[in-house]
Amino acid sequence: MCGIVGILSTTKKDVGLYIYDALTIIQHRGQDAAGITTASKGRFYMRKGNGLVKNVFRTHDMENLVGDMGIGHVRYPTAGSSSEAEAQPFYVNSPYGIAFAHNGNLTNAEALSKEIFEQDLRHLNTNSDSEVLLNILASEIAEEQKHRINENDIFKAVTKLHNRVRGAYAAIGMIPGYGIFGFRDPHGIRPLILGERTTKNGTKYMLTSESVSLTALGFKITRDIKPGEAIVIDRNGKVHSHQCSANSILSPCIFEFVYFARPDSIIDNISVYKSRLRMGEKLAEKIKLQWTKEDIDVVMPVPDTSRTAALQLANELGLKYREGFIKNRYIARTFIMPGQKQRKKSVRQKLSAIELEFKDKNVLLVDDSIVRGTTSQEIVQMARAAGAKKVFFASAAPPVRYPNVYGIDMACKNEFVAHNKTTDEVCKTIGADKLIYQNLEDLIWSVQQGNPSISSFDCSCFDGNYLTKDIDKPYLDNLEALRSDKAKQNDQTNESSELIYNDAD
Repeated sequence: MCGIVGILSTTKKDVGLYIYDALTIIQHRGQDAAGITTASKGRFYMRKGNGLVKNVFRTHDMENLVGDMGIGHVRYPTAGSSSEAEAQPFYVNSPYGIAFAHNGNLTNAEALSKEIFEQDLRHLNTNSDSEVLLNILASEIAEEQKHRINENDIFKAVTKLHNRVRGAYAAIGMIPGYGIFGFRDPHGIRPLILGERTTKNGTKYMLTSESVSLTALGFKITRDIKPGEAIVIDRNGKVHSHQCSANSILSPCIFEFVYFARPDSIIDNISVYKSRLRMGEKLAEKIKLQWTKEDIDVVMPVPDTSRTAALQLANELGLKYREGFIKNRYIARTFIMPGQKQRKKSVRQKLSAIELEFKDKNVLLVDDSIVRGTTSQEIVQMARAAGAKKVFFASAAPPVRYPNVYGIDMACKNEFVAHNKTTDEVCKTIGADKLIYQNLEDLIWSVQQGNPSISSFDCSCFDGNYLTKDIDKPYLDNLEALRSDKAKQNDQTNESSELIYNDAD
């Protein structure tokens, strides 16, 4: 999962600062690396590196990121390595010069890499599937062999790209002297939204992963990019769009609404906040049917993502809602942490219990989901240590039992606490007295109510149904070998030096 931003301005040449602010707002989508590329007078200006946005960019970096158009990226690695060389945006000099950033994961990246070398005669410098996607696009654009590019050339290239590429991808790109563009895979698994900000001097246009980037910076939401659609914004501020896939069906990733997206975002016309409220309602209904609510003294969220669902659950059950855990704001999201040992350590660093809220009480803890079980187990132990008599646990999402291949780091089924386990067995593993999961149909309903026109969602980590229809056991076995915690620990990939920098450090 990553975050992407692209901005074109017909006013001041200050897009670098706007991109920096937008990336900071969607920092939750990736904390591994960050990068910005701008364009001015036909030249690219780039800065990228490992770390948070605030750590990658210094004052002199921002002063050098000049131009009236630019793109940015925050990285959460799911394919390739964590090498600094794989920080985005990527760049190719032919044709025209293209800077590029991508959110998602390609499921046929290995085959495409071979095609790129043998058929397209292009070189790849990293193991990133984002570089694969860029070179596919560049190769298809080059086929036109035109001195000057226009929007139709990009639309043709994206159409051909859809025919070659499988997986989830929301991408943005930039061609200096021409403009910016963006496109979304035919299933619309990963989000992409367009907005604009108009003043008396002109207009700024933004393509980004989440609407909160737009609203926080004073942009007006225009619309979501449709599945299979490409959009081009030329340097004069004219917006062009074209449907580049004949078989597109909007099926957004439901885990965006469960965990990844900010609650104040709107994705495909669905309020993330309201969808989480409905998750709490449905979970409360299930508790009423299966548990005796009188056994519960207080409801507490596991900060922060579950707070909305937990509050609504408590209201529906008529129970007290309390904040029993205080979160350290300077610790990254533990789901993203590499390795179980690091995740376990980070839980204790991130959360501390308020003992008076737990002492001699039967506590219902509500979390957005249970993946590896590391966080859940630690939190249950913390609740007991704080004096809780009984600790009940509720997940606003169904059990995660299948790998996610579309851009979320859930590659190894054996690392999932619910893999080949019943609910009672998971309950025993995390040390809770009772455990309840959201039903998948209730989760789908909770999200779908925000936009009833959406008939399907990517729920593959819950039901094992892969939309691209190209996922089999050999693929999953290979993915596990590459992306398991053990594989990451053994990864000795050397970091390449970055070729394009504004400074020498």
